[in-house]
Amino acid sequence: QVQLVESGGGLVQAGGSLRLSCAASGIRTSINAMGWYRQAPGKQRELVAAVTSSGSTNYADSVKGRFTISRDNAKNTVYLQMNSLKPEDTAVYYCNASTYLSNYWGQGTQVTVSS
Repeated sequence: QVQLVESGGGLVQAGGSLRLSCAASGIRTSINAMGWYRQAPGKQRELVAAVTSSGSTNYADSVKGRFTISRDNAKNTVYLQMNSLKPEDTAVYYCNASTYLSNYWGQGTQVTVSS
């Protein structure tokens, strides 16, 4: 049974920081990329950041310089360090893991940034 278990969301004031974690289990093939997406109310889900198994990263323009994605391949875990948070970062954040066969999603964790 494949599971992506996210943690670390919550409520924070603007300018604050949060660190999200996502541990993947039950995936039998190599994970190519892991990443974080977010979906705000009334908006489409969008890519926040992703990291490949070789360490290449990709960020949305809106988070460059503020968010850092990292990955522990041995633990199939991905992290998202979020600094200088803004109210517009408020959303449900979803972890994603992709293999050459499938795409897997976590259940989502709420991040709320108050002004």
